[in-house]
Amino acid sequence: MLNSTIVIKMKQRLNKLDSNDYDNIECWQIVESFNKAQVEWVRRQLHGGNQYKEGDEQSTRRKDDLQLLLKNFSLSLLVNTYYYSAPLPQDYLQWKRTDVFAKKECCDNRRMTVYFAEEGNLQQLLNDKLKQPNFEWAETFATLIGNTIHIYTNNEFNIVSADLIYYRQPIKIQIEDCIDPYTSVVSTTNVQCEFKDDIIELLIDEAVSIIAGDIESNSQFSRGSANAEKNN
Repeated sequence: MLNSTIVIKMKQRLNKLDSNDYDNIECWQIVESFNKAQVEWVRRQLHGGNQYKEGDEQSTRRKDDLQLLLKNFSLSLLVNTYYYSAPLPQDYLQWKRTDVFAKKECCDNRRMTVYFAEEGNLQQLLNDKLKQPNFEWAETFATLIGNTIHIYTNNEFNIVSADLIYYRQPIKIQIEDCIDPYTSVVSTTNVQCEFKDDIIELLIDEAVSIIAGDIESNSQFSRGSANAEKNN
């Protein structure tokens, strides 16, 4: 769907299509509200905060809607005594899995099963014989701290390579000749929404409710919120 269509639809639902009053909607408000709506909608679907209570890949609909945001990123690892570390990518939104290949002098490279663990349980995991990193069982765990991923080896093996599969942030739309609210610079090109048209319709309702709340338009706020939720 073109940005121009998104603008028309949003103004129509806000009853501002031909408005010249003091509440006229600026294009940067549409950009900001739509981009905010994208993030809120994606987070809600990943967490299961929709009317069906379906989270990440819990139904065909969730798999289909969110697969666009899945991304593979090769980690640049730094070696520490008991773990390997790497910074998270800038567009990181949510963990999916980690693919790790490890090696020991005695054996060939081995694909490891990596469990996503809590940083608060680190010492218990490292001391537990059933849960600590183990090359023979091809199992280890990883944690997140300070926008960094730690993949633990307990100094038992070396990691050859590691890929992070994650959900990225949705791409922000931009409207040509409109001020970008994130940089305060006029956009020189159109950046279209990457989602399918059926999802964009939901995002429009979400964005309408955000603007309606800002301008204290209660009827449009209620309708936009209800439509965005019931059609998930």
